[in-house]
Amino acid sequence: MNGPASGPTRRIRFGTSGWRGVLGDEVTLPRLRALVRGVAAWLRESQPGARVLIGHDTRFLGDELARCAADVLAEAGLHPVPVASPVPTPVVTHAVRRGRGDAALVVTASHNAPEYQGVKIIAGSGGGIAGEPARRIESLANGAGSGAIRPLGGELERSLDLVSPYLSALREHVDPGAFRGARLRVVYDALHGTGSGVCDRALRGLGARVEVLRGERTPRFGGAAPDPVPARLAELRRRVGSAAGPCIGLATDGDADRYAVIDADGRPLSESEAVALLVDQLARSGRVRRGVALSIATGSLPERVAAAHGLPVTRHPIGFKHLSRALSEGAADVAAEESGGFAWDPMGRDKDGILACALLAELAAAIRAPLRDRLAELERRHGRSRCGRLAAVASERSRARLADRLEAPPERGDGARVRAVDTRDGLRLTFDDGFLMLRASGTEPVLRIYAEAPDRRALERRFAAGRRLLDAHGAAR
Repeated sequence: MNGPASGPTRRIRFGTSGWRGVLGDEVTLPRLRALVRGVAAWLRESQPGARVLIGHDTRFLGDELARCAADVLAEAGLHPVPVASPVPTPVVTHAVRRGRGDAALVVTASHNAPEYQGVKIIAGSGGGIAGEPARRIESLANGAGSGAIRPLGGELERSLDLVSPYLSALREHVDPGAFRGARLRVVYDALHGTGSGVCDRALRGLGARVEVLRGERTPRFGGAAPDPVPARLAELRRRVGSAAGPCIGLATDGDADRYAVIDADGRPLSESEAVALLVDQLARSGRVRRGVALSIATGSLPERVAAAHGLPVTRHPIGFKHLSRALSEGAADVAAEESGGFAWDPMGRDKDGILACALLAELAAAIRAPLRDRLAELERRHGRSRCGRLAAVASERSRARLADRLEAPPERGDGARVRAVDTRDGLRLTFDDGFLMLRASGTEPVLRIYAEAPDRRALERRFAAGRRLLDAHGAAR
């Protein structure tokens, strides 16, 4: 080590999904060393000599940061196992779920803008850490040294291939028979992320004809955030909408743990609509039995669909780590959230955009019709609603307004009486016909507005009511 170790000048704090921030500001090599020393100390408390998988996505300095993390873990007496990278995060979490490692670190900032970097920590259960373990790692990291270490170089095991076993497992759990004779065409937008070469390979292996957009893996992601929201998928929507024959559009984010789906007419499905379809597809085929875990910002249609299949539903705070816990505790075998996160316990206990894409393609191939045909069937049976989210600028004024609303929640909103208030994770107002939720993002400098209403026009009015409560401006995402 070069000189005495010193702690990070600012406290390391976890957001909704691990630790992340702007590279060179929040995320630096000294701060990474402190974080990983905290992780190592936490692992040594219960798993001395733990085998820790380490991978990274396509972002700047991913390889160097992953190598640094491996050196820190080895210095602490643990067994780091570098994974052949860039690699999708779900491939790593699946490996932990299958016992290939006792834990994992993935250097990624997921869907954030190219200037961001970060680390996701995967516990031995196969999901992200939450609650007391997260606080413990923060405490240990902020008391750890951040000084340099001796690189171990060739002393570490190199380039473990996790993609091949992941694809083999996926084929075991997704029905290739649905694709036979369907001649389904999939247009897949990788957004220059790690899903490229993995998600498209999985879909081809199942029997789909696949066209790839933005398949080159690049650290800049084409100059914009690799987030599969409708505004980033204009070309995908155009290609699918103009296609002849059965076609579906699919997309994954920078580390392929989030997904998006474009129906045959070129229109995107909302996250709640996609979740309802996924839950129904798995339940119809007997592949879900214990229940479904949903975030509190997910719409009500998936819950009504699950109930119709006799499946219990539990609601959890925003952040997939809470849903991962429900899976690991056996309370559910399917988990989903409002921002493109989906997991199914046989494959893994954290978000898996590749799995979601494969199951949606299976559904499209099986029904040989637009997904909206099946969605319309579900809405006829269980009722119709519209759900979405919006990002508003997190100004000093809007943050103060949110704090005020948390202290004194309104009794009415959007011209209707508030039936219930939940302040455990921001402010959630329940109405007879939906909800309105306001909270600060745990991964970006924005405020989120989530809402559900009976139809699209009512949803826009509810978004407007949310902006008025914050005195903020924003755009739907």
